Parts: sequence; structure tokens; C-alpha cells
Amino acid sequence: MKFSACWLRQWLPVDVPVERMCEQLTNAGLEVDGVEDVAPAFSGVVVAQVRAVRRHPNADKLTVCEVDGGGESVEVVCGAPNARAGMTTALATVGAKLPGGAVRAAKLRGVTSRGMLCSAAELGLGTDHDGILELDGTLFERTPRPPEPGADLRHALHLDDFCVNVDLTPNRGDCLSIRGLARELALLNDVAAVPPKWQKAPCASDAAFPVRVENPEACPRYLGRVIEEVDLSKPTPLWLRERLRRAGLRAIDPAVDVTNYVLLELGQPMHAFDRDQLRDGIVVRDAAAGETLTLLDGRELRFAEAAADGAPPLLITDGGGPVALAGVMGGTRSGVTPQTRNLFLECAFFSPPAVAAAARRYSLYTDAAHRYERGVDFALPFDAIERATQLLLDIVGGCAGPVRGPTSEAHLPQRGKLRLRKARLDALVGEELPAKRVRQILERLALAPSSKGERAARVWTVAPPSHRFDLAIEEDLVEEVLRVHGYNAVASRLPPAPLPLGRVPAEQLAQERLADLLVALGYSEAVTYSFVDPHRMRLLAPGATPLRVRNPVSTGHAVMRTNLLPGLLDALGNNLARQARRVRLFEIGQCFPGEPANADADGKAPSSERAAPPAQRVLCGGVLFGAREEHSWAQDGAAADFFDAKGDVERLLALGGRDVVFEPTHDPVLHPGQAAAVRLGGDSVGRVGRLHPRLEAELALPAGVFVFELLLREALALRPRRHGVVSRQPAVRRDLALVLARDVPAARLEAVARGALGEVLTRFELFDLYTGEGVASDEKSVAVGLTLQHPSRTLAATDIDGLLRGVLDAYAKELGARLR
Repeated sequence: MKFSACWLRQWLPVDVPVERMCEQLTNAGLEVDGVEDVAPAFSGVVVAQVRAVRRHPNADKLTVCEVDGGGESVEVVCGAPNARAGMTTALATVGAKLPGGAVRAAKLRGVTSRGMLCSAAELGLGTDHDGILELDGTLFERTPRPPEPGADLRHALHLDDFCVNVDLTPNRGDCLSIRGLARELALLNDVAAVPPKWQKAPCASDAAFPVRVENPEACPRYLGRVIEEVDLSKPTPLWLRERLRRAGLRAIDPAVDVTNYVLLELGQPMHAFDRDQLRDGIVVRDAAAGETLTLLDGRELRFAEAAADGAPPLLITDGGGPVALAGVMGGTRSGVTPQTRNLFLECAFFSPPAVAAAARRYSLYTDAAHRYERGVDFALPFDAIERATQLLLDIVGGCAGPVRGPTSEAHLPQRGKLRLRKARLDALVGEELPAKRVRQILERLALAPSSKGERAARVWTVAPPSHRFDLAIEEDLVEEVLRVHGYNAVASRLPPAPLPLGRVPAEQLAQERLADLLVALGYSEAVTYSFVDPHRMRLLAPGATPLRVRNPVSTGHAVMRTNLLPGLLDALGNNLARQARRVRLFEIGQCFPGEPANADADGKAPSSERAAPPAQRVLCGGVLFGAREEHSWAQDGAAADFFDAKGDVERLLALGGRDVVFEPTHDPVLHPGQAAAVRLGGDSVGRVGRLHPRLEAELALPAGVFVFELLLREALALRPRRHGVVSRQPAVRRDLALVLARDVPAARLEAVARGALGEVLTRFELFDLYTGEGVASDEKSVAVGLTLQHPSRTLAATDIDGLLRGVLDAYAKELGARLR
């Protein structure tokens, strides 16, 4: 939140320097993000009054103004259309230094101009350069009359002020206003804040507009007031425009400016409707499928598309349909214009979840939504509507009707009492705080503490005020006491941190072993979001139904991932966009298989099952792209291929000592000819292969991206321990060249050989593959090496010949293979 330090000081009975103010707010948990001047440096500019205006004798678009700058009147040539006799404005005297340069006397079309009448843009006070700056009756709300001609403009407009930008955490929505920040500074300086005084506007009219709320859970309180016979052609006073500008808002018209002012001052979002454009009464209800609303920014919302995406948004409607998206933005049909004569002023409390869901669904991040989704004081609308009415009547006139509107007490936030135990407070703080000091802090926080018990077991019972949504548990009270007492006032001690020995099941490897091996293989660990884009998830998990997030932070994080590929491929794309040419990434993380089988049409499980956590599984995934080895003089720069990815998976699963088998698979995410299912003990535990070319193109990735995924629990499983002896007998190797069908995988060759030779076969190698001349087009020639070794005796030539005949017979019978 951005605010004027001068404005904030008017709420405090003590003068707190800006540096001290920023330090106190930051130390209290309200971090100051920056401080800047409210206006650029300039000098020699004074308040002046235009005494007379006459046409320039030699130019139709120029006038010659007689200006009183506090001394002798001077003539100033001016081209502003709003220059007129009697107005108070800003005069840059001869020699003045402005942001755009120095001012000197000059002859313009034959008339000497001794100074310059300045616009807001020329002084750096805004972007308005269509006319000279008009200083109206009061420069600030509490200033009784304007300064005399000749007064220094910087002093008159308080331009030595500072704009302070506070970066608030989401739990401190109560500080998104001058009132909230003043309350904090008053607390920290042990004084009472002094709010401006205003009176309730007298009801000079019986005019009212009916209001009905159909969804009291989302809108427990809705107040409205009709103000008749207003004149919106009147300008917003300078003091109000300046406070808006210093808070980063642009002045628009008196109705909008007043509601924005109350938003900044009290923290209550409001909206002004053109009463004459409303029909039949206000109805606060959920959007119906097929309805549309054109917002004030020109964007058109269609609610038919959103009806199936969680709860429908809350609308403000009349007899003609929607007129505003509740708590977010108004519509064009009922927006105020300079011709508006009757206003309907809205001031309501909307529940934070309802506003947050609508704002995120339509990507509308307005100041009103920012406050509502963090929580607005539900008791504030009564004061806010009176404050806005008083300002409007002072600026644009009119007569106000009564404040009317429904309130559902049952749906307003319930503020239960909380307990703070002295023993618990001291244990969490790390030292004993005096009970008198604790009670004093609780009282200054407006928590109305009541205590009971002996000194050794004191307990305070407190009632959080309506503006403190964040106080819900005892630890919240501990934090409040500590931050007001001062974090620096508590001695620093290292907490005791016993480190018990970790336990790893005997049948499993430690997860760190897997991660360490991947790092040794050249991979870097990535940590990506579990919330992913629905479109990407559909591409990378076709057929799956991912869990939807009910209140996503953005449309790109609307579903839970069912596998690790969306995050890993996003990370790959980010690295490639930064000129990385060789990327190896892995991630070990939770994935969520999808919606329960008995979910309803909206993707929600029956109410009896909603409390159960979603099913989860931990996967280990990786992605590799680029050269096989790091660039060096000894490498040829060859790109990684399927067998590099397959080899890395083999290395990982070799940690557990289990026999891994790769089988061809038809996976829609992987390349049809470069994909394999990973099996351990007959069970599928993962996949490896090249990303499908169609997906590479759709995800804007280059060709040749390889991925793998493994079920972590199965990948970490160890082979049962077996103890044996190392044979002391000599080993014999025999090589066989076989001709067999092309579609026979190498794994079948090994399986048949081991079945035929048993424990005598100690090593199997496939070391050659040939297709071409001399071999039929549907066949291939492979060469395998068999290492034979008996555990207890030396194999004779006759034994070896018999074993080879047996394996050749098995190859012929089971695979149709023959010797070449």
C-alpha cells in the first residue's frame, strides 16, 4: 500500500519522523518497501492570483494575465484555456528552477512575459497539462483558508512530504488504510490515534432504493443510500486529488474520487451507481448461466463458461440484469457520468473467499478485491457510508436519504474468545515477559483482556476486534505480544536441536542415494509446483482426470499434477530460453493420480469423502537434452539418444541390485519407436523414451527431448540378500551368431539362455547386431557372448558342447533362431 506520510501524521498526536515511522512499521512486521518524494525538486514557485486577463494582441490562442505573486503585479503570457480572472494558481517567477529547466523573462509575440503560470505536469504533480494548476478554497481538509499570494507553493501544498510504500503480508488486511496504519503507529508509540471528525449526514430526503440479498453467506451485510440532486460537474478539491495522487491513484470525478478516498482512509471499498440507470431494486445473487456484464474497463464477462467451474461469482443486479461484479468492479450500464444527478451509494461486506474466487477467475486485481479477499472490518460499512456521504455533500451538494440494507447476523464472521497462557507465551518467546507488560500490550491492541489464576498460572481471555481477522489461535496472540514488545528486546539464544539417528528400512535404499547418483550422472535437481496448467496436463497425461484446485492462485495453476513432466519440461524450456545447450534435470516429488472414481459432475467427491486427503504417489522423473557429454576437445559433440536415457535408468535401478527389463510400449506421450516400459520383477515401475514429436512442437521444444519417470518406492526397493560362494573354477566364454526375427527383443535372448543354462551362465552379453546383405529383410543377425562357470568343478569340453546344444535347441524352439 502506498500512502502519504503527511496524511498519516494527521491521525497521530505525535510527530513521528519518516525514518522512525518506517523503522517502526518494519520492525512490527509491516515491511516498508520504499520511500520517495511526492514531487520533484523545484524552487521559485509561489501561490499567485490572476487579477485580470486580456487577449494577446498578436496571437489568438494566447492571453496576457496580470498576476499578483505577493508583490508587484506582473504580466505573464499564458496559453492555458482555463486562465481567468480571480483564480488562484502557481506562478514560477523569473529565475525559478523547474523540473524542465529554469524560467526567464521572454518576449512572446511582442509581449514580455515575466514568469510562467504552471500546469500540474510542469511541476511534476501529475500528468495534467491541459490547463494551469487551480488552487481552490482549501488546500488541505483542515486548512481554514487558502494561503495568501506570494506563499511558497512547496510549503502551501506540503510538497516536502514523502510517499511510503508498505509491503503487507496477506494476513494484515486491517492495515490497508490510513486508519489501520495509524492504529499500528499509535500502538507502537503508546498514544491514541486521532481520526478526523465528521458528522452523520442529515436525512433531507425519504428517497431509498430496495435491496435484497439472495446469498447472505457471500454477502452478510449490504448498505445503500440514495443522494439526490448532486452536481458532478464540480471539480474534486485539490486536497483530495493530492492525497489520491500521493497514494498512486488518479482523480476521475467527485463520486469516484470520494469512494477511492474512503477506501484509502478507512479501508472500506465502496461503489457509486447512477440511481437513474437502476431499475426495480438491487438484488445480490449468484450469476446465472448465459448472463453477461460489461465492466467499467470495457471488458465483457460471460458467466456461462464459469458456471461449471466451482461456485458461480456473486453479482450486483437490478431489474435489467448484472450491474457489478460484487467486491471487484462495477459495470458500464450503471456507471456515473458528469450528467448523473442522483447517486446510489453502495457499502457492503463480502466474504473473502467469494471475492477472491471471482477476482482470480477473471484476472481482475482491483484495489477493492485486494482488500475484500484479505478481510474487511464487517462493522465498518456504517461509518464508511457516513464519511462518504459527508464528503459528497460538501463537494457536489445534494440531499441524502436514509441508510438502508439487510444484514444477516448469522453469516457475519464470528469472533470467538481466545486464551493466552502466560506459561505458553514464555515458552514460545524464550524468556519470561512481565505480566503487567503483557496485559498492557493486550489492552493497547484493543483485545479487552481479562485474567484469572495465580501468578504462576495466569491466563488471559481476549476478544479480537472485528478488524483483526488474523487472530484465530493462541500462537497469533503470542506473535502480537512479541512484535509489540519488540523482537530486538528478546535475547538471542540458539534453540536446542537434538539430531536423532535416521532410520532406513532394511529392504529399501535411502532416497538420498538415488539423488546423489543422479547428480553424479550430471543431473541438477529441480523443484517445481504441484499446481500445473490444465492444458499442459491434458497434453502430458491424456486420459487422466487431474484434481482441480478450488481456489487457484492463477489459471496456470488450476489442477494438481498427475506426473512430473509438466514442471520438468517447463524448467527445460526456461533453461533453453537462457541459452543453455545441454540440460539434465531431475525431480523427486508428490503426484496426485486424479479424481476419485465416484466424483460428481463438478469434479467433487461426495461430502462424506471430501475430508479424506487425495491419493498421492512419489515419482522420480528426469529430462535430458543436448550433447551426450560436456563440450571438450576429446568429445565429438554427439547428441544424447534413447540409449543414454535408458542407461541412466539402468544405473539408478542397479543400486537396488534388482533385474530390470525394458519392454517396447505404446505411450501417447512418447515417440512411437523410442519408448520403453520399465519392469522390475514383472511389475511396471516407470517409463523412458523420447518425447513425442507432436508434443515437442506444441510445447515449443526442440527435437530430441528424452524423459523418464519411475515410481520412487519401487525404485528404492532392495533385492533380498543372498549369500553364496565365489567359484574358484575357471570360466569359459563361447560366442554365438544367431539369425532370428527382427521383432525379438534382446531381453528374450537373455531370458531363454538363462532358462536353459541355469546357474552355469554367469554373464550374458549382446555385442553385435547386423541387418543387410545376406540376411532376410524380416530377420536380423545378433552375436551374443556366454560366460560359463560351474560353482564346484571344471567344465570339460563335452560339458560345454552339451550346454551349447541345449541353449541352441531352446533358441530354436522358443525364438525360431538358428546359427548363422
